[in-house]
Amino acid sequence: MLLLLLLLQLLLLLLQQLLIRLLLLLLLLLLLLLLILMLLLMLLPILMLLLMMLLLLLQLILRLLLQQLLILVLLLLLLLLLLLLLLLLLLLLLLLLLLLILMLLLMLLLLLLQLLLLLQQLLLLLLLLLMLLLLMLLLLLLLLLLQLLLLLQQLLLLLLLVVLQLLLLWYCYFYYS
Repeated sequence: MLLLLLLLQLLLLLLQQLLIRLLLLLLLLLLLLLLILMLLLMLLPILMLLLMMLLLLLQLILRLLLQQLLILVLLLLLLLLLLLLLLLLLLLLLLLLLLLILMLLLMLLLLLLQLLLLLQQLLLLLLLLLMLLLLMLLLLLLLLLLQLLLLLQQLLLLLLLVVLQLLLLWYCYFYYS
């Protein structure tokens, strides 16, 4: 009878361990899918707009080769747009690096969880709480980085609108003069 109880306890412990692993893997998968979708939805319009702006600037530079001052201004604006694009890509790389760190931390926590499950159930609860806290902190950091990326996107859109207005004014001036 005692042996049967011990076997039942062991079976319950193994089932609990398997359920925790499955829940953690599902959480990681959902988090990665959500972040990839957010990044794609957020960066696709701004990259398309930047590409259109660069093409327009190149066309205007080729058309106005005789006005050297205007060429310099347009080249400076083009350089500024390229710098902003690089900054945007750097932020994207930083977010991807943060996702990689998050995955590595989750894998490490899963390994620690396996070891501690073999030792004691109380340690398992403590580790789960610490892991959830760490995940919440990393998610907060990701949200802050996404907020920064959104702010940069708004700034870039504003700058692009100003550049478009300047180019339109210059084009009208040289076309009608």
